[in-house]
Amino acid sequence: MILRLLQTLVGKPLQRHQTEAATLPNFEALAILSSDALSSVAYGTEAALGVLVLAGSGALKLSIPITLAIIALVAIVVLSYRQTIEAYPQGGGSYVVARENLGTTASLVAAASLLIDYVLTAAVSLMAGTQALSSLLPQLLPHEVSFSLILLVLVGWANLRGVKDAGRLFAYPTYAFVVMVALMAIAGVLNLAFGHGFHADPPPPIKALEPLGLFLILRAFSSGCSAMTGIEAISNGVKLFRAPAAANARLTMVVMGVILSLMFFSVSALGYAYGIAPNPNQTVMAQIGGRVFGEGSILLWALQIATLLILALAANTSFADFPRLAALLAKDRFLP
Repeated sequence: MILRLLQTLVGKPLQRHQTEAATLPNFEALAILSSDALSSVAYGTEAALGVLVLAGSGALKLSIPITLAIIALVAIVVLSYRQTIEAYPQGGGSYVVARENLGTTASLVAAASLLIDYVLTAAVSLMAGTQALSSLLPQLLPHEVSFSLILLVLVGWANLRGVKDAGRLFAYPTYAFVVMVALMAIAGVLNLAFGHGFHADPPPPIKALEPLGLFLILRAFSSGCSAMTGIEAISNGVKLFRAPAAANARLTMVVMGVILSLMFFSVSALGYAYGIAPNPNQTVMAQIGGRVFGEGSILLWALQIATLLILALAANTSFADFPRLAALLAKDRFLP
């Protein structure tokens, strides 16, 4: 009875020789491995603005050059991981590359950093997801932690069901988020062209707390680089792709990089055009959506719900990659 109940909840166990049947087509692999990277669009711009605003509202205009610099860095990283996938078709993340080229110590530092990052990714993504919802429903603010824990249980259950089920489940909200950001970008451009005009609104006046210097700009760049989180997931999960796995993974890496860059630039550009500043009660994405779609509109709700879902699913990177990296460490006898 107990065994039957467990199989109903998490599915039947797979033998090692059955792992080939658990591979995914590119469409589903992109969703399951890129949810973390793509979801970071929801808070990457806000992270940079949150630092720039320390120098006053006038410094927020630097968000555009910082965004372009981050996109250039994304391109470099994507091209580097494409080479990594070709050189390590069995799956080569930072740990494997560092082990082969820099030695044991450097590889263990990389592995430890990634394992910690995977744990923190689940926490940060789920809390950011609840903020997307509380931007619409402020009365939910006291219940954010409880809501995040419920989401954590659901994502964990989906992974226990197996990678094929998880891939199908994650494809819908991932692509829903991409579509909604694309609609927001298109609607924003149309509004700028036929209504607002191509000029930037001044942000609300905010008093400077720190001088605008090189260190503050670099700090804003560093914070904005949170938009790059999760890019390594595809190179770590090459075995998840259908044959030819390496070629499919390299193609998916480029597609993910292009989508990420376009969405990130769209959010930053619209935020600059509408004079958006960080607000503790409403996310930058919600503010932009309100200007483009209208406050309380169905499309604004769809945008925020899609943001909530993909941020919740971004925690899947922890479930997808933590075990794979741990398995590599165990194979090298650094973990049980």
